[in-house]
Amino acid sequence: MDTTRVFKEIKFYFRNGDTWTVNHKEMDDIWLARVTTSYGRINGGKMQEINPCKSFKIEVLKEADYLKDTDNITATTAAGMFDRVISYQDIEKCDLIFDDEGDSKQIYFPYKAKDSEGLDNIYQTSAVSKKNGNLYIVIDAQASVVDKYRDSL
Repeated sequence: MDTTRVFKEIKFYFRNGDTWTVNHKEMDDIWLARVTTSYGRINGGKMQEINPCKSFKIEVLKEADYLKDTDNITATTAAGMFDRVISYQDIEKCDLIFDDEGDSKQIYFPYKAKDSEGLDNIYQTSAVSKKNGNLYIVIDAQASVVDKYRDSL
């Protein structure tokens, strides 16, 4: 019996409450490194299971540069979701939503505040490729989008 779990989409959560869902067909490269299980409180809430990762990278195809009906964006994004991601480095976590009956797993990304407001993450870098128009995101304490995708940008 095959126990491989395939996810159908990834839902990003931004620190200001915005969300963005990217379908499996709208992404090329994706990598979540060293996902672990921890227990702790998020924003003073109840003790809960938390799944942080050490590193994350993704290549999102240009076809995904739009807001879906199920997403929530507080500001107008006339230029599309890629512009939203480039302008604000505030992706906090994601849900991996699997094919099997909507099952999901929430993953937290590495985070360190850029300033006292705490919205932007020093570990998040992103770029839109001049070669193919795709969006590249890296959330990693040790590497940037240029380090991981230099040849694609």
